[in-house]
Amino acid sequence: MTNPKRKNSKVLNMALWLFQILLAVIFVWAGTMKLFQPNGLPWPWTKENPELVTISGILDLLAGLGLTLPTLLGVRPKMTIYAAYGIIALMIAASIFHSMRGEGDQIGFNIFILFSALFIAWGRHKKVPAEPKK
Repeated sequence: MTNPKRKNSKVLNMALWLFQILLAVIFVWAGTMKLFQPNGLPWPWTKENPELVTISGILDLLAGLGLTLPTLLGVRPKMTIYAAYGIIALMIAASIFHSMRGEGDQIGFNIFILFSALFIAWGRHKKVPAEPKK
């Protein structure tokens, strides 16, 4: 007979990987666009704050890589948790930034990313921690 706790752990691990990969793709894409095609971005704030575009591009790229590579490679997998915490902070800052600009109706995506990062941080810290490779 299969252990239901073990089965739940496998399902949770797959869900965590799904969210890690989804967010990694989003952040690597966003970081790449912000760093290499900043003039083609459709958001008004990017034209007004070119330095912020560069900084957020670097942070996005690091976040995307940090969500997957440490766990995948088994090298300092706790870095995945720290990347998730960084994304949480980034999404809070982005929500505040957009609210202050009167763009509060556009923070739904930021909230989705925030809760996804919370799920990853919780899951990788408490439920299905990745182990370092030996």
